Amino acid sequence: MPMLKDPSKKYRRFQPLDLPNRQWPSKTIDKVPRWLATDLRDGNQSLVDPMDGEQKFRYFQMLVQLGYKEIEISYPSSGATDFDFTRRLVTTPGVVPADVWLQVLSPCRKELIKRTVESLQGSKKAILHLYLATSPCFQQIVFGMDNRQSKELAVECTKYARSITKDDPDSGVEEWAYEFSPETFSDSDPAFVIEVCEAVKAAWEPSEQNPIIFNLPATVEMSTPNVYADQIEYFCRHITEREKISVSLHPHNDRGCAVAAAELAQMAGADRVEGTLFGNGERTGNVDLVTLALNLYTQGIHPKIDFSDLNSVIDVVEKSNKIPVHPRQPYGGQLVVCAFSGSHQDAIKKGFVARERSGATSEDPWVMPYLPLDPEDIGRTYEAIIRVNSQSGKGGVAWIIQRTLDLDLPRGLQVAFSKIVQRETDMLGRELQAVEIKDLFVEAYHLNRNPRFSLLDYNISADRSASPAPPAQREQPTEQAAKRTQSSRNVPRKFTGVIEIDGVEHHVSGTGNGALSALANALRHLGIDLDIADYKEHGIVRRGEGGAKGRDTQAATFIECTGSTAQGEGRKVWGVGIHEDVVQSSLFALLGAASSFLSSRPSTPVPFRPKRASGQHLDVDGAAGAAVKQEPETVSASSATNDGAADDAAKVLREVQVNGGEVKEGAN
Repeated sequence: MPMLKDPSKKYRRFQPLDLPNRQWPSKTIDKVPRWLATDLRDGNQSLVDPMDGEQKFRYFQMLVQLGYKEIEISYPSSGATDFDFTRRLVTTPGVVPADVWLQVLSPCRKELIKRTVESLQGSKKAILHLYLATSPCFQQIVFGMDNRQSKELAVECTKYARSITKDDPDSGVEEWAYEFSPETFSDSDPAFVIEVCEAVKAAWEPSEQNPIIFNLPATVEMSTPNVYADQIEYFCRHITEREKISVSLHPHNDRGCAVAAAELAQMAGADRVEGTLFGNGERTGNVDLVTLALNLYTQGIHPKIDFSDLNSVIDVVEKSNKIPVHPRQPYGGQLVVCAFSGSHQDAIKKGFVARERSGATSEDPWVMPYLPLDPEDIGRTYEAIIRVNSQSGKGGVAWIIQRTLDLDLPRGLQVAFSKIVQRETDMLGRELQAVEIKDLFVEAYHLNRNPRFSLLDYNISADRSASPAPPAQREQPTEQAAKRTQSSRNVPRKFTGVIEIDGVEHHVSGTGNGALSALANALRHLGIDLDIADYKEHGIVRRGEGGAKGRDTQAATFIECTGSTAQGEGRKVWGVGIHEDVVQSSLFALLGAASSFLSSRPSTPVPFRPKRASGQHLDVDGAAGAAVKQEPETVSASSATNDGAADDAAKVLREVQVNGGEVKEGAN
């Protein structure tokens, strides 16, 4: 049957309460309510496969550990499973802390109330919870009763409950409390609810020290949350002896608004909330206590429930309920601290970078794009925040590389590598895990092994053949030393070394204004024409145990090169180098770029053959003659001469300027 064209013929619009001068819209939630976890009763009865005694026992222990002081544990009159479970909790030493109230539920039937009370004998603190439907729908269709009969039954059962609990010195319970629910409250006449509750209160005779609990359930959510808030405020305004009453909420989620309804109803005056972890319950569920608690937490109010290890809570809940927590469930869902969108990823990355640079501690104000809660506060990890699929951008990829390899990628490299990741995700048709992205970066930029180039040996020296002679005039000793130092720094550098390319050793040399440009010049003699377009470097401080920063530092170098192909096309490639010595780090980066450039040419995988122009020779000096093959990670610089070349190997290259095609390097 199709949907009705005019649903008003079948469904009546819920009539809002006439509540002039309502006060709750101007209120805020500024305190923690009394929490009642009903996972073991209301939640359990909704399961396809209800929990057995052992599962309920473990669940109860978790609720106590989290900090719940009121726990509805069973419906003892329903059968042996719930009755025996109640007895087990009561009779097992040390299981129920002295400050935890055990709550049990019974309908308004005397024989069932008696059985329920018997299950609690021996407990320290017990709440007896009776319920009776007060809505016309349930009165007429389910119970065949009118208002007078309902009220009389509520009073009769309350008096009977009192006689066998707080008025009976032999009840076997040290302290009793009483809860009454006008069931289906949200669909009841509010004036009649007040009438029934006044009569029940008179029958029980509560005190300020031990108030009666009136639980006002949205048994079926029938209206917008503001209407429920109006109903709660109406009740709080009109019930007498408000100081002797705890107004409790029990919202269900039929319209998907249980959390909002509970929060607005607290603003309207409610003192207590009943619900379940992650909202398990009949139909669409109960209100979610995790969301309510962490909503408070993100407003600066500790909920007095400890969700520091939310993952372990999820594990118990899923195993007990045999229902997975939805991946998009607020706070607890697997995906809620992740970002796939490139713009989201970039914003989150920038947020964490800004927080780290500011030196913020775990207790400093949390200001973070897209993340209302620090995942670390609930036992989640930053590594899970950004995940990458075909919809992701460079920001997410850069974030993962920063977290897994401690590399802060330049923007150009972020763009280049994100294209590699994009191709991989398109090919696989799925997201990539962080470890896969890290491995992809390591392979793409040859961090473990350069497949084509190995730097076997090298020497950096000053090339004075291209420099003017020092001044001949006599100067004071200090002035002479200053002049010599300045002169040495301006002298061009000469790279002389042995490079293995595709298994063949090549003795090469080249000159430039620094070690990096000298190596680039040496590669040109072999026919590998690369111009350095961009250079960035930063230090890496490796962390020891517990995340403490250590003294094991390395230099990370990023070089963007432009190379010309035989067809005259310009091709951009990036190289990445990591080494304890900044000079070797930059050399490895350039050789990595050269390897990527060769591999991208149409001639590959044909082995490289060096270009030798007519009359050209490869300049080799003695420092490179006795080369011994080593892996790039273990190569060490040859001895520098005494003319200032040691400066290049000892100083961190902080800046590279590209002017007119020349690379200028300097140490700050």
